[in-house]
Amino acid sequence: MDIETSLRPVPLRHRTETTAEFNQIPAHVFPEHTTREDDGAVSIAGVKLTDIAKQYGTAAFVLDEADFRNRCRRLATAFGGGERVHYASKAFLSKTVCKWVEDEGLSLDVASHGELQVALAAGFPANRITVHGNNKSREFLTAAVEAEVELIVVDSLQEIGTLSEVATSCGRTQDVLVRVTPGVHVDTHEFIATSHEDQKFGFSLASGAARRAALSCVDATSVTLRGLHCHVGSQVFEADGFVLAAERLLSLWAGLLQELQGEQAKALDTLDLGGGYGIAYMPDHEALDVEAVAAELLEKVAEAAYKMGVPRPVVNVEPGRAIAGPSMVTLYTVGTVKDVETSDRAVRRYVSVDGGMADNIRPALYQAEYDVRVVNRELAGELVPSRVVGSHCESGDVLVNDVPLPNDLVPGDLLAIPATGAYCYSMASRYNMMLRPPVIVVSEGQSRVMIRRETIEDALALEE
Repeated sequence: MDIETSLRPVPLRHRTETTAEFNQIPAHVFPEHTTREDDGAVSIAGVKLTDIAKQYGTAAFVLDEADFRNRCRRLATAFGGGERVHYASKAFLSKTVCKWVEDEGLSLDVASHGELQVALAAGFPANRITVHGNNKSREFLTAAVEAEVELIVVDSLQEIGTLSEVATSCGRTQDVLVRVTPGVHVDTHEFIATSHEDQKFGFSLASGAARRAALSCVDATSVTLRGLHCHVGSQVFEADGFVLAAERLLSLWAGLLQELQGEQAKALDTLDLGGGYGIAYMPDHEALDVEAVAAELLEKVAEAAYKMGVPRPVVNVEPGRAIAGPSMVTLYTVGTVKDVETSDRAVRRYVSVDGGMADNIRPALYQAEYDVRVVNRELAGELVPSRVVGSHCESGDVLVNDVPLPNDLVPGDLLAIPATGAYCYSMASRYNMMLRPPVIVVSEGQSRVMIRRETIEDALALEE
């Protein structure tokens, strides 16, 4: 039976007013090395998307390796060293991604035992891994301690006690950060805002819980308090929230330094300000200027530390979407094209593709907006109100809710939805047994499989 999902109207804020504009590729939304060739086909890193479709089929994720690596380098430069930039693996993770992150000198953060296992399987240096999670099992904590990860971000008093037991039994001392909710409210979707008080992550700054947790770490056996952590949210476009969070954490930082003595005070050296840097999903979006944010954050932290009379902490950050998101597109083939009369007797064209909410749940989950372009040819028809939908048995299976598309778009055309590198493959499912698409890497005119297409044999093999 269908589950009827009410679609929240998404304003027509984009996109194109003419077909000529629709044929243009918005450079700040698509991967860095995207061009439309003379024959009308779009290529990424010198590889035509039509060739990708022929060789690997659709739906398929297409990842620009040089774009991904270049974003790593930009962030490393902006924050004064790659070791301070922890790639947030929850955005998109594979062994190959781990190797790219390591090659570019960045660190890594993981939010589950599985993510830790992938990182270790890739040979990523454990001493450059930070471990997250609000409900870490003893098994997960044991694996992290035994691997000798750099930092574990503790999220509850219960976890501090368990970690103390685990570290003691493993015969080593584990460095930790305390996750703080600083009460900073940022302009993002409520599901991805993470620094307000009433939510599952961390310890409240305002209530004093964060201070008590930090002192519990100091008192715990085999645990060393290295610093504080916060994350204000995801897809944030204003620097003010990051700066305010840093200043509030520094007030706690300064108070702790007054209470601690000797080696305990010396160990306190790290302030992790999380990630959440917004990217451009739509032509009228402007990505957060990470260089400007980095410069402002580092300056404000230095100023605040100076005014408080405490040593300036090392600043860690955790970008994921800002690296992976813009470097990937999802390639689909158009199937059914159908005109539907709406309640006001207008007509909307429904364009169905061979994928949908199983490979991109974000529009259904967050009302996320995406751009879309035809990439096998240039079109010439009149623009008509359209909706790009998937092939799942769900009325909420909508990828692009309102978009003017040329009326000469036909079955068999190829569509590309950009900025799908973060939280698309990593949140993909097998709904309706539409199996996970492959991830195809393009670089210097060549393509290769990073993650192969899932098969029905893969799914059936799980049954006993």
